[in-house]
Amino acid sequence: MLEETGTKVSILTVKRVLYRHNLKGRSATTGDSSSSGQMGDSSSSGQTGSPGCAGQAGSSGNAGEEEGSGSAEQRSSVASGLSGSGASGLSGSGSSGLRGGSSGSAGQAGDSALLWGGDIPLALPRVLFRPTRPSMSMSLLMLAASPAAAACYHAAWSCDTAALLNAGMALSTGDVLRLLVVVMGGIAAPAPICSLLGQPALPLLSAKGDINIGAVFPLHRNALFKVHSFTSRPEKTPCISINQREFQFAQTLIFALEEINNSSDLLPGLSLGYQVYDSCSYAPLAIHSALAMMNSPGPEDSLGDSSSCSRSPAVLGIVGESSSTSTIGISSLVGPFSIPVISHFATCACLSNKKKFPSFFRTIPSDFYQSRALAKLVKHFGWNWVGVVNSNNDYGNNGMATFMEAAWHEGVCVEYQESIHRTDPREKLLEVVKVIRRATARVVVLFMGLGDIVPLMNEMALEGDPGLQWVGSESWITARLLAENKAYGFLRGAVGFAIRNARLDGLEGFLHKVHPSQAPDNTLLREFWETVFQCSFEGGSSTLCTGTESLAKLKNQYTDMSELRISNKVYTAVYAIAHALQNLLTDLKNDTDSGKRPVYTPQQVLQYLKEVRFRVKTGEEIWFDDNGDVVAFYDLVNWQQEENGTLQFHVVGLYDSSMPPEQRITFNKGKLVWAGGQAETPASVCSESCPTGTRKAVQKGKPVCCYDCVPCAEGEISNITDSNGCYRCDLEYWSNEKRNLCVLKPVEFLSYEEMMGIVLVFFSLLGSGVTTLVAVVFSIHKDTPIVRANNSELSFLLLFFLSLCFLCSLTFIGRPSEWSCSLRHTAFGITFVLCMSCVLGKTIVVLMAFRATLPASNIMKWFGPPQQRLSVLAFTLIQVLICVLWLTVSPPFPYKNMKTYKEKVILECDVGSAIGFWAVLGYIGLLALLCFVLAFLARKLPDNFNEAKFITFSMLIFCAVWITFIPAYVSSPGKFTVAVEIFAILASSFGLLFCIFAPKCFIILLRPEQNTKKHIMGKASNDIR
Repeated sequence: MLEETGTKVSILTVKRVLYRHNLKGRSATTGDSSSSGQMGDSSSSGQTGSPGCAGQAGSSGNAGEEEGSGSAEQRSSVASGLSGSGASGLSGSGSSGLRGGSSGSAGQAGDSALLWGGDIPLALPRVLFRPTRPSMSMSLLMLAASPAAAACYHAAWSCDTAALLNAGMALSTGDVLRLLVVVMGGIAAPAPICSLLGQPALPLLSAKGDINIGAVFPLHRNALFKVHSFTSRPEKTPCISINQREFQFAQTLIFALEEINNSSDLLPGLSLGYQVYDSCSYAPLAIHSALAMMNSPGPEDSLGDSSSCSRSPAVLGIVGESSSTSTIGISSLVGPFSIPVISHFATCACLSNKKKFPSFFRTIPSDFYQSRALAKLVKHFGWNWVGVVNSNNDYGNNGMATFMEAAWHEGVCVEYQESIHRTDPREKLLEVVKVIRRATARVVVLFMGLGDIVPLMNEMALEGDPGLQWVGSESWITARLLAENKAYGFLRGAVGFAIRNARLDGLEGFLHKVHPSQAPDNTLLREFWETVFQCSFEGGSSTLCTGTESLAKLKNQYTDMSELRISNKVYTAVYAIAHALQNLLTDLKNDTDSGKRPVYTPQQVLQYLKEVRFRVKTGEEIWFDDNGDVVAFYDLVNWQQEENGTLQFHVVGLYDSSMPPEQRITFNKGKLVWAGGQAETPASVCSESCPTGTRKAVQKGKPVCCYDCVPCAEGEISNITDSNGCYRCDLEYWSNEKRNLCVLKPVEFLSYEEMMGIVLVFFSLLGSGVTTLVAVVFSIHKDTPIVRANNSELSFLLLFFLSLCFLCSLTFIGRPSEWSCSLRHTAFGITFVLCMSCVLGKTIVVLMAFRATLPASNIMKWFGPPQQRLSVLAFTLIQVLICVLWLTVSPPFPYKNMKTYKEKVILECDVGSAIGFWAVLGYIGLLALLCFVLAFLARKLPDNFNEAKFITFSMLIFCAVWITFIPAYVSSPGKFTVAVEIFAILASSFGLLFCIFAPKCFIILLRPEQNTKKHIMGKASNDIR
C-alpha cells in the first residue's frame, strides 16, 4: 500500500492492481455522485451523471448501446475529462461510448482515481481494450493533478477500489481487463488530448536504436526521503553518493551494445539502443524504472491515438538489477507481461521459481549452489562451530536459510545468527559486534551485500583485530573497496566463493574515454566526474573541474580491471539478448516476406532466450536451464597480504556444479593463508575432536556439536574420530586396550606352559612315579607275607591301574581336540573303574577270608584268583559299555565357550551327552560306595594287619573328593573346571595309593621284623585262645 509519510510503494500493491483481470462484463450501472474524491458514474438511460471530486472526471452515459454497435475506434478508446463536459470541460459531465455506443456523443469523459503517495502520484486508470495482435496491449491514461487533489487523497483510493472491483462495465466473453500502474509526477497538461503529465522517470543514460534494451542499476547508494504534507506537488526523490562499481556495470553494458552494433556477424544492419535507469539502491524506485520502460515514457508520447492501447513496451528486455530485492520487484511486475529480465548480480535462489518469476533469467549462479558450497567448505576444514551474519534482505535471508539447511546436513552447528542492514542504527551494529567478539566460534560466515558489510567492518575495526577467520559470499569477497582499506586488515586470510574472473578486451580503453563532454546535459556524467576527481564544474569552495583530467591515471573501483567478475556477467547478459534477437531475426526472415520489416515483441524474445546457447569471447558457454539459471562456476578466493602490505585475491580452489557432487570442489591447500597470516588451518569447534576409542555424548541443552568424549565399553570400538557411537565386535573378537580395533579373543585352555598346568603335570607324574616305586617294592618283596596276604595279584593290578589314573589326568591338559576330548573322559572312567574293581575285589577277599575260617565253611573256593580277575573284568565291562554308548550317541567335542568370559574364548571339551558323563561318574561312585560299605563291615575283623581298615579310609577320601568335586566342577569357570577335574583324579588316586599301600610299604621298608606270618596272624591266635 502507499504510505502517507513516505514514498514506499510495496510490490504487493503493484501486483494487486496488475492481477485484477478477466472481470466478466455487465451493463453499465447508475452511479450516484460521491463526495471528496468519489466517482460519479452515469446511468444507462443516457442521463447526465453528477460530477465527482474536484480534479476528477464526472461521467454520464448517453448511448449505452448493446455490445458491437460501435466502431473499432470507439471500442478501443477511453475518453477523459478533467471535470466537465466534452473533451476539455472543467466541470459538469460528459459522455463516452465505452463498449461500442453511438458515435454522436456530445463529449468524452473517462473515470479513474488518483492516488498521491509520498512524492510519487500513482494513477490507477480504468482501461478497457480488445487485443488486436499477439503482442502485449497497453494503454496509459494519466489524470491531471489539480490543487484539490491532495484533499481528495483518502477518498480517491476507495473511489478507485470501487471502480476496479465493482464497476458495471459491459464485457463480452473473451474481453480482457488489464490495469497498468504508472508512477509519475504530476503537472497539468494543457493539451486537448490525453498525454503524459508530470515528471516521468527518465533514463540517466540512453541511446536510441532499432531495438532498445533497458537496464536498471543502483547508480547511487542512497535516496533522500522527505516527509510530505500533501499540500503541494512532491518533488522528485534525489539520490546521493554515486556508486563507482555500478557505474562501471552500466558502462560495460554500453560497451557490449556498441561492440554488437559494430559487429558484422551479430545482428547485422540492426542497431541496439539502451535506456539505463537508476534505482538508487531502493526497490520502489527500481519498480518505478521498470514501469517507465514498460510504458515508453516521455512528455512527447501522446496517448490519444488509437494505437496507444496496443503498442509494445519501450524495451524488449531488461538487464538488472544488482540486488535480489529490487530484482524480485521488477520481475514480479514485468513477468505477467512476458518482458524478459536478465540479472547480472541477483543471486537469491527464490528467483528460480518460474511460477512467480516466469520471465526471469540470470547470468550469475544461483545462491542455491553457493550456499551449499559454503557449507561444504566449512565442513571440509573441520569447522563445525561457526557464527553467521547475513544481510537483512532477500539476498541475505534466503541465502543464509539455504546455508543453514546445508550446514545441518553436513553436521555443522551455528552458535549464533545475526542479520543487519546498512540502514540499521549504530546500536544494532554494536550489538552484533559484541555477539561476534564474545562468541566461542572462531569462524564467521558473512552472507552479506557489500553495502551492508561496510558499516559492520567499520565498527569491528574500532576495537582492533578480533582474530577471527572470515568466510564470505560472492557479493563482497572480491571487493577492492574492502581490500584496499587498511583499517580492514583483520580480513586477511578470508576465504569465500567468487564469480570466476574474466578479461574483456577493449573495455579498459572504453571506460577511460567516458567524459562529460560526450553528453554535456547529462547530470550523471558530471556528477561522476566531480566525484572521482574531487572537483566541481561550478567552482566555489571545491577545486574547479577543467575537463582535462584523465581517468586512465586513477585507481579506483571504476578503473579497476583486475576484478571484472560481475562486469563480465553484465556483458554476458547483453550478449544473451543479442543472440536471442539474432535467432529470432533469422526465423522471422524465413517466415515473412523480404519486403516487410520484422516486428519484435517481448514474448518472442522471452521464448528465444529460453533456447539460446552461445559462447562468449571469454570462452564460456552460456545457456539457461528450466529455471533460468546458468551452470555454477566459482573461484575459491583467499585474501593474502603481499610484501607491500596490500591485500590481494588469490584463487586457491574451484567449484563446478556440473561435476559429480564429490568432485565439485577442488582445493590447493598449499596456497592457503589463514587469519593472522597463519599457515595452519584454524580450529573452530565447540568440543575438541573425540579420538578413536571414544564416542560423542551430546551435552544436555546444547547443540549436537557440543559433546563429551566417552570411552567405548569393553567389547566395543570406534575406529574413526568424532564417532557418534561405538560398535560391538563379533563374538570371536574383542576390543583392544585403546578401543579402536577388534582383535581376536585370546583362546584359553589348560596348557602345559602355564604354572597351573606345570604343577598338575608334576603331581600327575609324581603319583605315577610313586605308584611305580611301590610296585617295584612289592615286586622285590613279593614273597613276604605282607605282600602275599590278600591276593598279591590284585595288589599289582591295582598299582598298575592307579598308575594309569595318574597318567590319564595328562589328557585333560593341552589344547582340546576331538580325540583328546573323547580320550580323556573314557580313559578316566575306565581306569577308575579298574581301580574300584580291584579294591572291591580285595575288600570281598578280606571279608570272605575271615568267614572261611569258620568250621565247615567252603566259601573261599568261590572267591579264588580266577573269580577275582573275572569280577574285575565284569565290573570294567559295564563301564566300557557305558562309554561306548556315550561315544556313539553324543561324544564329547571341543567347544569355544564365549559366555563365561566376554573378553576371551574358553576352549573346553563339551561332554556332549550329559547323561553319558554323569553315568560314567555315577558308576564309579557306585563301586566306591560298595567298596566303602564292605570295607566298613570288615573294619573290626581280628588281624594285626586288617586291610579293610585302610580300604575304608581310602574310600572315605575317595568319596569325599568326588562329592566335593561336583559343586566345584559346576561352579568353576573356564580352565579351572578342567583343573578341578584333574585335582579330583589326583586326590582320589593319591588317597587310594597312600591309604592302601603306605602301611605295607612302611612295614616292608621300616619294620621288616613285622613282615612275618606269625606277626600278622598273632592277634588272631591270641583271640582264638
